[in-house]
Amino acid sequence: WFAMEQHSMTALVSAFSRAYHATNNEVKVFDDRVAKKLLTENEYHQISKNMADGISFFNPAFVGNSNEALRWVVDNQLSPSPLGRAAFAEKSLERAVKIGTKQYLIMGAGYDTFAYRQPEWAKQLEVFEVDHPATGHDKQNRIKYANITIQNNVHYIETDFTKERWQDSILHSKYYDKGKITFISILGVAYYLSQAVFEKLIAALSDIIPEGSTIVLDYPDENSYNEKAGMRAKKQAMLAGGANEKMLASYSYAELERLLALNGLRIYEHLTPKEMTEQYFATYNHANPTHMMTAFDNVNYCLAVKKK
Repeated sequence: WFAMEQHSMTALVSAFSRAYHATNNEVKVFDDRVAKKLLTENEYHQISKNMADGISFFNPAFVGNSNEALRWVVDNQLSPSPLGRAAFAEKSLERAVKIGTKQYLIMGAGYDTFAYRQPEWAKQLEVFEVDHPATGHDKQNRIKYANITIQNNVHYIETDFTKERWQDSILHSKYYDKGKITFISILGVAYYLSQAVFEKLIAALSDIIPEGSTIVLDYPDENSYNEKAGMRAKKQAMLAGGANEKMLASYSYAELERLLALNGLRIYEHLTPKEMTEQYFATYNHANPTHMMTAFDNVNYCLAVKKK
């Protein structure tokens, strides 16, 4: 019964994949214990059914029952990106807080749940969820419905990245301080913006943070949408296109490095899918040899710092 906007369908599936992983595993890549509360029972059931029913699209050779089919689709197609990027971002954020970060901007927050399961070290942060008004309102309705407590350090900012001067809505927030060291996550966003819009987004963000601030992002590599793409990446692009969320741009490491450098940002950490699997999925894989997971094909992870 929630008013589901078309554009937040991928955000909903992402929340589902985090919820499924947290519910069905002892050892986890990333433990999002709040995600399931944001979904109605009907939505959780419906997404489960749709994904299990779609097994022949994801894996035509699959043999097994519908629960096994669902597990295969979640572990292979749905979960790797949301789990990997969340683990990477929040581990990086924890390090940043230890050395003086005071604000956390979650761009395109969707159904991110960091604000509602804050660890002790986050209490000193001001946390901002920045998103499109429709998604933001829907999420706040879900939070109310689930009786989730909103801490005093959590703030909502509505904006549309495709509009001119969208960043004014951040600057005009009475809680945001342009002079404080800030950590920004832009996860799952680069895929849906044209290169020109993405470049403007990075420029605008760099402009509202001081030196020593951090930006974390995931992005599709230069082979994401051509014949060199991995099979999962090809299926993902088809799915997104079918949901009217066409994936638009991709970047080589050199292109990304140049784009960031133009805006005073230097890459400090960069992970390819292989490196992500080794660093963030190894413990889970060791504990789950029959349900191993690998980071998503053609998706890289980057941490950049505004240099002094």
